[in-house]
Amino acid sequence: MSDLNDLYQEVILDHGKRPRNFGPLEGATASAEGLNPLCGDHLILQLKMADGRVQEARFTGTGCAISRASASVMTGLVKGKSAAEVEAMSEVFHTLVTEGLGTNPDLEALGKLAVFGGVHEFPTRVKCASLAWHTLRSALQGKTTVSTE
Repeated sequence: MSDLNDLYQEVILDHGKRPRNFGPLEGATASAEGLNPLCGDHLILQLKMADGRVQEARFTGTGCAISRASASVMTGLVKGKSAAEVEAMSEVFHTLVTEGLGTNPDLEALGKLAVFGGVHEFPTRVKCASLAWHTLRSALQGKTTVSTE
């Protein structure tokens, strides 16, 4: 488990400092704004959808390292996925950050999401990690804003 904790710290720091898919998305077909008023995390997620699949996903905004890392990893993982696949991934992620790895020990199936398993040990950080996913679900449902409160 120590290796996973080390990986968690490495991924959070890397994606927090150098987020992937960061910046506006030209020609976005769906977007939503997410806010965590408790800590001030704020992001705008933009998607380009085609044939019922996420073709491109990008985000802008400010937030803590966990919030930025979660959005960075998420935007990479959802590309090419259908709305149903994204919904399933979102459920897995929510369970992971609220209950930890004990609920889903198949680390290979979780892929990069596994590193967020440690978030459940810090309940105040669950909303930071979940903000991007809530915003993604809102964008897919045609809603424009979401708040963690």
